[in-house]
Amino acid sequence: MREIHVDHIIDALRSLVIKANIELGDDMLNALQDAINREESPTGREVLKNLLDNANIARQDRIPICQDTGLAVVFVEIGQEVHVIGGLIKDAINEGVRQGYKDGYLRMSTCNPFTRKNIGDNTPAVIHFDIVRGDKLKMTFVPKGGGSENMSRATMLTPASGIDGIKKFVIDLVDRAGPNPCPPTIVGVGIGGSIEKAALIAKKAILRPVGSINPDPFLARLEAEWLDDINRLGIGPEGFGGRVTSLAVHINSMPCHIASLPVAVNIQCHASRHMEVEL
Repeated sequence: MREIHVDHIIDALRSLVIKANIELGDDMLNALQDAINREESPTGREVLKNLLDNANIARQDRIPICQDTGLAVVFVEIGQEVHVIGGLIKDAINEGVRQGYKDGYLRMSTCNPFTRKNIGDNTPAVIHFDIVRGDKLKMTFVPKGGGSENMSRATMLTPASGIDGIKKFVIDLVDRAGPNPCPPTIVGVGIGGSIEKAALIAKKAILRPVGSINPDPFLARLEAEWLDDINRLGIGPEGFGGRVTSLAVHINSMPCHIASLPVAVNIQCHASRHMEVEL
């Protein structure tokens, strides 16, 4: 049994919050550079260059990539042989988020859903726990921007809708979203399970490294096909037109009820920020 003190969790997450909002991952930097090389629209290429420059400036000058520093979402994988001591893990995570946003001078974006009054410290975080084998604790921090999250949707299709119905839902959603989620986007798709599970695995899908191949050959083929169709929409970088509307489509799936076909889409903007730490 491994003991992990809550102070260790707080310190690790505080650093993670700041770093995730400042440093865009190498997979995204490479994807943006590749998109510049593929984009045929002069305006689109210029927009992509500006996005890449912005990401590099943020990293060099230690300032946020985007003014929307997001709703705090934390995915936690806790080994079944881990014992957290000194307090509750949920409280430690929220304290780490609180300190990170305060010490990093990051915008507080969490408010009461009815009064719209700002909470003031970007807590509570949205926390998802998974119990796994081992004696380690892994935390992935995702500052999710409002513009992209607002364009995300979940629905219950009929089983007869089939693959064509799922594809139509995904492509139509990206088309209607247009420039609102700040493309080029990552399109996370969750298929199966229940309505809430589809939404969760769709959000998890956006965490997969851009450029990686789905280990399921069938899903890999769908991802390539749907990405091609999305990039034929002509929305382009930041909605100014072009061939690069999305950088990737990532699909997660699981079995569902025989009478149901849950589908969810979680759209992520060009500032696809997430960082992880393992204790």
